[in-house]
This record gives sequence, structure tokens and C-alpha cells, in this order.
Amino acid sequence: MSRAVQAISSDELAPPGGHYSHAVVAGGFVFVSGQLPIDAQGAKLADASFAVQAEQVLANVAAALRAAGSSPQQLVQVRVYITDIALWPEFNTLYASWIGTHRPARAVVPVPQLHFGLKIEIEAVALA
Repeated sequence: MSRAVQAISSDELAPPGGHYSHAVVAGGFVFVSGQLPIDAQGAKLADASFAVQAEQVLANVAAALRAAGSSPQQLVQVRVYITDIALWPEFNTLYASWIGTHRPARAVVPVPQLHFGLKIEIEAVALA
């Protein structure tokens, strides 16, 4: 097993807003940093509906995975942070449509707020 750690970036994602990488590959896994509903041009979708925000975040996770040579079908763990637990059913429907029959381990965690007034953030781990 390689001990190398490879930082991953993607032109499909806005540049990181802090001292982190879009994803990191290490030990046969891809660790995707928390993805917010921010498009590739850096627009923060705070005024968009929850569905639009969730779809953008899922697209960002997929882009980070692609850049690392992986895919949503290789996900093993997904952590979802939402600002209102009442949004869980809507998210679950969108997520199921996005991921299909694959069922990685997952947690949905209500949080009081997220950066920029956004409603959802997702971090994930996948096989490389």
C-alpha cells in the first residue's frame, strides 16, 4: 500500500476558499472535502431553492470524484449537513435519484448554519 498523499483539484469546481484541496487520494481512498452549493465560477447559490443547492452539491461531489479517478458508484461514506432537518425527505429523494441503486454508508446531520447562508454541505469517502 502506498503512503503517498495526492491532493486533487478540478477545473469543474471553484477554487477552494481556504487551505484545503477539493479531494485527497491516500491509502486507496478518495476523501472529498466538504462541498457547498457553489458553482464552478464561484457563485454561491444561497438564494436558490434547496433542490438547486442540493443538486449543485451532488454535482460538485461527482466532479471531485472524477478528478480523482473515482465516481459516485465508488462511494463508501457520505456525510450530509443540512440547516433544517425538515429538508431530509427532499434531500433523500434527490440523493436516491443521483446515486441510483448504490447505497454507501451515510449520515444526515442537522446544523444551525453553514458558511455564506447556504443550506447543505456534503463530504464523502470513496474507493480510489
